[in-house]
Amino acid sequence: MKLSARPAGPLQGEAEVPGDKSCSHRALILGAMAEGETRISGLLESDDVAATARAIESLGAEVRRDGKDWLVRGRPWEGPVAIDCGNSGTTARLLMGAVAGMPGVHAMLSGDASLAARPMQRVTLPLARMGAGIQGGDHLPITVEGALLGGIEHRNVPASAQVKSAILLAGLGTSAPVTVIEPVPSRDHTEIMLHQFGCQASVDDGPNGWVTSLGAQRTLAACHLHIGADPSSAAFPLVAAAIVSGSTIMVRGMLVNPLRTGLYEVLERMGAGVELSGERIQSGEIVADVQVRAAPLAPCHVSVQQVPAMIDEIPALAVACAFADGESIIEGLGELRLKESDRFGAIVAGLAACGVSAVADGDALRIFGGGKVRGGASIATQGDHRIAMAFLTLGSAAEQPVEVDEAEMIGTSFPGFVEVMQSLGADIG
Repeated sequence: MKLSARPAGPLQGEAEVPGDKSCSHRALILGAMAEGETRISGLLESDDVAATARAIESLGAEVRRDGKDWLVRGRPWEGPVAIDCGNSGTTARLLMGAVAGMPGVHAMLSGDASLAARPMQRVTLPLARMGAGIQGGDHLPITVEGALLGGIEHRNVPASAQVKSAILLAGLGTSAPVTVIEPVPSRDHTEIMLHQFGCQASVDDGPNGWVTSLGAQRTLAACHLHIGADPSSAAFPLVAAAIVSGSTIMVRGMLVNPLRTGLYEVLERMGAGVELSGERIQSGEIVADVQVRAAPLAPCHVSVQQVPAMIDEIPALAVACAFADGESIIEGLGELRLKESDRFGAIVAGLAACGVSAVADGDALRIFGGGKVRGGASIATQGDHRIAMAFLTLGSAAEQPVEVDEAEMIGTSFPGFVEVMQSLGADIG
């Protein structure tokens, strides 16, 4: 299904952004590993999260809806099972870790063609070092046999929250020391959520980097989790607010974890009106109401160290840079070549098709904005949900309509995206 976005007048209102995808995956998996029944409020009901829900059900957990909430009752995991992870790398990588620490559990994980092309040895190699049985190479399908594991001190380079989380989940099945060291901190949702389930996990800034370690208490007890709105999904309506003249958009209850707010800090430096209000703690995470107002944008320079705090928002940031007046540079984007698509290449090609000069300079992206964008292109999304949403956002502010070649996969992370944008005044259809 193709979709087009046409130039729109000022966008106004509150964007109803669904729950955070990273937290939703973790809530389901930890709930399935915990003793008792976990209640989850604000769970993202997307294709990727549904893949995790089906997976934990196949392993023995009970998952059911209760009004707007979801309930997960942990039970002893069973195997062998075959798990189809669909397009969800988080499902595959985190479940590898969870299964690895469960002796007697045997799971064969597969996925669609896009997921099968993504690297997995960054996860399976440290799990094998801990003692898990791994059958397969760098790509799915891969079989994981749970075992009584030993400890590990793993240097997580490049910093990856999925790798770190897989090791921590595996470590729940052993009393041996489990430590992950990173040059820069990756997302810490797993560590925060482990505390909610009663597990000890510490994070320290050591001489060799950020050190995350499991404590002695590793038994999980069911809890009630409230998941905040996803800042990676909110990126699209909020960037639209920044680039469509006269716009003001609010997202309420958005996750503002300091490791997830990189995009919004950069937008503010570029000149957009960014305001946070009502900051509060919700299930260990910081949430707030976030408002963005349109303004003329200046170019930005994003360093390698800043990228982990906005890795999923890079397509949205690239759109903002296209409307800035001058050269923007975003460094350290090699990881984007390994996402659902070659996201790096798709951004460069899409911007060029819309009349914006953009080049890949090694792992850096250089965008030469002129304050206005022609648009008038059909974008090859490569089946990537964030590329589709990014260029539909661009089309709302461009001089001519922008079409994306497919849009069904937007449901992997932001079901209702089109309806939300239309409710704000966007002309997408």
